[in-house]
Amino acid sequence: TRATFFFSNQGNMKLYWVLLGVLLSFGGLSLGEKGLDFPEYDGKDRVHDLNVKNFKSIMKKYDVMVVYYHEHVGDNRAAQRQFEMEELALELAAQVLEDLDDEDIGFGLVDEKKDNIVAKKLDFDEVDSIYVFTEDEVIEYDGELAADTLVEFIYDVLEDPVEFIENEREIRAFENIEEEIKLVGYFKNEKSDQYVEYEDAAEEFHPFIRFFATFDSKVAKKLDLKMNEVDFYEPFMDEPVVIPGKPYSEEELEDDIDDEHIIAFAEESDPDGFEFLEVVKEVAKDNTDNPDLSILWIDPDDFPLLVPYWEKTFDIDLSSPQFGVVDTDDGDSVWMDIDDEDDLPTPDELEDWIEDVLEGDIDPDEDDDDDDDDDDDDDDDDDDDDDDDDDDDDDDDDDDDDDDDDDDDDDDDDDDDDDDDDDDDDDDDDDD
Repeated sequence: TRATFFFSNQGNMKLYWVLLGVLLSFGGLSLGEKGLDFPEYDGKDRVHDLNVKNFKSIMKKYDVMVVYYHEHVGDNRAAQRQFEMEELALELAAQVLEDLDDEDIGFGLVDEKKDNIVAKKLDFDEVDSIYVFTEDEVIEYDGELAADTLVEFIYDVLEDPVEFIENEREIRAFENIEEEIKLVGYFKNEKSDQYVEYEDAAEEFHPFIRFFATFDSKVAKKLDLKMNEVDFYEPFMDEPVVIPGKPYSEEELEDDIDDEHIIAFAEESDPDGFEFLEVVKEVAKDNTDNPDLSILWIDPDDFPLLVPYWEKTFDIDLSSPQFGVVDTDDGDSVWMDIDDEDDLPTPDELEDWIEDVLEGDIDPDEDDDDDDDDDDDDDDDDDDDDDDDDDDDDDDDDDDDDDDDDDDDDDDDDDDDDDDDDDDDDDDDDDD
């Protein structure tokens, strides 16, 4: 899976937020890479239909509960077939995980229409999501609903949020992790206040970010760590960034998610994507000392299931390189105008655009204001149209009134003529 950060001097905790905000909030993250061998489904029903009467008792039976909150299927044949495939994936995952020695894992379904009370009690807010309930956390999984990726995700969830490094072999294993974001801290013991905060942060972002810790002074020396110090490693970077001060609290971490971040979409295997990526790297390296700059590169080839979602959400075409700024709070974004793949931005042009972002001249929120102005203009036009319609209606009413008056006058004239004729007839009769 390729989602790489380039290169901020401070590099502190805010660097994850791009990964979490963009990949998790605006889509899903499929972590499957291990290639598990799956058996055929044995036909046994293991997935529970949860309702108001049974959901509490069923969820208490398991150490971990995996619940799929799905749309109401109804009578649509295509929707029914799709749901059957999704349910089969859950059944197969439940079958594979049934024989785990240490954990009892249950699976359940919640229908958004029939089981809306259950959904409300469990704080479900996103339909077609899977919620994993552990002892301390509720983890939302928005990735591919496939048995293999789901099982691998559950395996990751079951691992401890903090991995301990205690010897030379484990140091080498830690150093061999190159493609992932990782953190490592050195603490006095598991009861120290600093470690407790570090563990809280790890639990919040488990299993998406890997946290390591050591209590061994020899290991700390090998990793060049001081007491209560946390090092942040960006992918493919040999030297870590020291996170200043104490580890952030869970609340402070969540606050940093509501931020704007620069994103580069580029396919490394594509000539244009590779060329553009080299430009991005050059700009990032030139700005290594800029504490405000962090860029996330995402290779669309590594997230094929998310490409349609990102294209729709951000209104971009990922068949060519894209460079933009995304507000991870609400998904608003502004993207650089790259019209011609044969004429990609130069490093200077890219740096100028980034400078406009950092200075606030390019802002996704301002794009929202423009949309609001357009809406106001539309409202004004509608009001004008309404006024015109009212005037037309008034004119029509006046015309109708005039017509009615004319008709009345004509009727009166006719009546008078009839009366005159009757009088003449009477006179003739008298003469006779």
